[in-house]
Amino acid sequence: MAYFRSEAQRPDFVKLEEEILELWDTEDTFERSVNQRKAGKKFVFIEGPPTANGLPHPGHILTRVVKDLVLRYRTMQGYYVDRKAGWDTHGLPVEIEVEKNLRINTKREIENYGIEKFNKKCKDSVFRYEKEWVNATKRVGFWIDMDLPYITFDNKYIESVWWSLKETWKKGLLYKGHKVVPYCPRCETTLSSHEVAQGYRDVEDPSVYVKFKLKQPDTYLLAWTTTPWTLMGNIALAVHPEHRYVKARVKDRAKEEDLILAESRLDVLESEYEIIEGYTGADLADLVYERLFDFATIEGGDSQKVVTADFVTLDEGTGVVHIAPAFGEDDYGLCRDKNLGFSQPVNAEGRFTSEVPPLEGTFVKDADRQIIEMLDQRGILYKEERYSHSYPFCWRCGSPLLYYARESWFIAMKSLRDNLMANNEKINWYPAHLKHGRFGNFLDNIEDWALSRERFWGTPLNIWICANCGKEFCVGSVKELKERANNSVSSDLHRPYIDDVVFECDACGGEMRRVEDVIDCWYDSGAAPFAQWHYPFEKDKFERNFPADFITEAIDQTRGWFYSLLAISTTIFDAPPYLNVLSLGHILDEKGVKMSKSKGNVVDITSTLDKEGADALRWYFYTAGPLSEDVRFTEKGVIEKQKKFLNTLWNSYFFFVTYAVIDEFNPKEKKIPVERRNAMDRWIISRLNTLTKAVIETIERFEIHVAARKIEEFIVNDLSNWYIRRSRRRFWIVEADFDKDSAYITLFEVLVSLCKLLAPFVPFITEHIYQKLVRGVSDDVLESVHLCDYPSPEESFIDTVLEDSMGMASKLVEAGRRARAEAGIKIRQPLKEVVVVCSDKKRKSVERLVGVLKDELNVNEVRFEDDAFVAADNYKQVEVDEDTALFLDTYLDKGLIEEGLVRDLVRRIQGMRKDIDLEYTAKISILYEGDEEVKEAIDRFSDYICTETLAESIEEGKPSAKDERIYEKDWKIGKKEVHLAINSVN
Repeated sequence: MAYFRSEAQRPDFVKLEEEILELWDTEDTFERSVNQRKAGKKFVFIEGPPTANGLPHPGHILTRVVKDLVLRYRTMQGYYVDRKAGWDTHGLPVEIEVEKNLRINTKREIENYGIEKFNKKCKDSVFRYEKEWVNATKRVGFWIDMDLPYITFDNKYIESVWWSLKETWKKGLLYKGHKVVPYCPRCETTLSSHEVAQGYRDVEDPSVYVKFKLKQPDTYLLAWTTTPWTLMGNIALAVHPEHRYVKARVKDRAKEEDLILAESRLDVLESEYEIIEGYTGADLADLVYERLFDFATIEGGDSQKVVTADFVTLDEGTGVVHIAPAFGEDDYGLCRDKNLGFSQPVNAEGRFTSEVPPLEGTFVKDADRQIIEMLDQRGILYKEERYSHSYPFCWRCGSPLLYYARESWFIAMKSLRDNLMANNEKINWYPAHLKHGRFGNFLDNIEDWALSRERFWGTPLNIWICANCGKEFCVGSVKELKERANNSVSSDLHRPYIDDVVFECDACGGEMRRVEDVIDCWYDSGAAPFAQWHYPFEKDKFERNFPADFITEAIDQTRGWFYSLLAISTTIFDAPPYLNVLSLGHILDEKGVKMSKSKGNVVDITSTLDKEGADALRWYFYTAGPLSEDVRFTEKGVIEKQKKFLNTLWNSYFFFVTYAVIDEFNPKEKKIPVERRNAMDRWIISRLNTLTKAVIETIERFEIHVAARKIEEFIVNDLSNWYIRRSRRRFWIVEADFDKDSAYITLFEVLVSLCKLLAPFVPFITEHIYQKLVRGVSDDVLESVHLCDYPSPEESFIDTVLEDSMGMASKLVEAGRRARAEAGIKIRQPLKEVVVVCSDKKRKSVERLVGVLKDELNVNEVRFEDDAFVAADNYKQVEVDEDTALFLDTYLDKGLIEEGLVRDLVRRIQGMRKDIDLEYTAKISILYEGDEEVKEAIDRFSDYICTETLAESIEEGKPSAKDERIYEKDWKIGKKEVHLAINSVN
């Protein structure tokens, strides 16, 4: 009775995976894998929520398969790993996509279209590609509960967000301020510092050196700016109080004029000069200069005067800084401190207002050239240059950002900087340098969080203000709002319905209305640790799931979701929201360019899955390099991984099951203690346990690529190229014997253990092999490999001495093959002997593996000698290591030449078997034609030829008649011509 079933030698991996997906669905394998561990220790994971208004790309797939690996691994280790999916549904990403579909571009057009209709479109759009996301998630094997996800537009989620904002407000950390903030003129909304950090690009802009005229004749302060358009809002000039400044007399177009600038920046002058006077910056304070352009109104205090500021540097420019408080944070603060005026000649769309008639309606960045010409016409442009620098663009629409003074609502993150830093110390970062590098530096320079957005589709900011007395009130729950508003609250908490909720001010009786803003969508996703559980209105689940043990997303989330999670958790709980964070690199195209729709280089990942399958794609990602580094994606690379790794794993399994079917091998009947098995069996078992130990250690450090590469090296080199290749003859023996049984049970155990070890990495092929090797032959086993425990290394089976011995043998084999190559003798040509000159310790280490050395080096003898050995001229010497040398006897006598001929014949016959797709076990008959020397060689080694090729006979002659079952071929082996014909005897 056969206990195993035959398999196809060349599997269809895509079809195999589809069958496994069906099996998992039928048997609820995912749900069972989670539920069976409910009594175990919790391992908490938070899903970084994607937005389903666009198709998943390779970067999303990378993130999902990394998450899946870690979660499967922890589950198999006995942890209870609840996996709740999430959808990020608010904010600019959604609004902009809807705007494109509606072919509208401004907030005015949205308001004319109708906020209610627009937000309905937004809500509908966020699940536009939900089916594709669900299918891709399922297809790559990412096990996550997508039936009960958290959704950021859900009322319960919004209510938890409101609660957290009220807690922030109660602590005095949520405030309204008039500040210069990063502002997108296209989206017409403020952005936060962490959003700005995601949108920098290297650009080239005009920079100008401008002469600001003093009262003295022909005397100017020379200032430099890279934003000529901001000169329309100039209020002051700043100098450093302690820096040295000079008045330099220069000739300009045959006219002399005096320019004041920092002494150390004199190299910006283009002509000869003479130093007339020297000053400190403090000496220049309160100097008054003429206004450049007499257009915009200046409100509030003094203007056109020199002030001192510590932020003035001498790295670039002239040491004289143009100050426009409407367009710079430092400028704004300086003017406030010095009681200077304020001018805002730019509207919310980033265009000049009617206060600047020559530029009215012009977008500010487009006005640079015209302003430079106006400066030149007035004789106050000293020079113009091109300036390369990094400039922020909107992370969603791609428009250049402005720094723009306006009212916004802020969370006072600066005051929590020390708390943020302290909580960051409790987090394990992978890679570790991010902790105090990219992320730590960002925290060290943290700005207050610009929370409010002058937009439409988002969590409404839950602040109501009295129109009469100005009192503010922050609502912390739906219940509280209903109590205030006498239950007149819509079932939908979004705009415009929430805008209609008014209630009486308890201070003056006036009408309280909500501020119209919504909040930053990064706050939504950052609230996931508690909002997904509707905390604090439902407490149990949050308290059992905080903090998270593990999160992972791409590197740009260091200033996105990773930050918003920590910022909110620190503000509300003063605790880290996650304990381990793995930052992933980006997916690049094959040229090393980041994939993007605009560049047209995004790969259709569905096509790759349809052709190569999920396991091949997963393995490609795991082995491409450290997950924290960018990876170039090529479909060719996925194909290569399928061939090198998956096919080798399959071939190892196929080899076992083919012979197990023939011999009706039953693993339950063969119980051979490991210590009684031969050296090769004990070695592969030792290597497997050493591997298991290394894989666990590296996964624990999130060095996934190291773990995967170690597994690949084991399967390709140790298992396939060494153990199976060297053990083949043990399986070919017709009669059952102890050594054959030992080989069977060893290979069976290794394959089953590998299935479990590999299950989190390549869940499909491992499930298939497990179903065939384990479940297919026994009823009293777990129904899936993913229900099994993850392997633990059996220390007693690790034999480091044996591994070292085999390792030394492998080095000797490599050296021997190198010697053959240098001598021009192919490996199939037998040789008389090899002499190893080494220490007594090394000799004892490899003596028991002499048989291995003979076979691998194809020599009749292996001799060990000490340093006194003197080789004859026919010996080829190669160095093995610092104290070991190998000498190969290259002399060929007639017997060795015959044996070499026969080895070549065997290889050709094996190739012919493969050409006609013969089964491994198919018996053949052989006919040959050749000269007398060929006949002598074949007669002498006929038994060997038949054994190696599974031939029942080998005879001289030609096929008597044309027979389609007979495969014939002419060969030239060395200088001999041989005609071979093979025929399956079955």
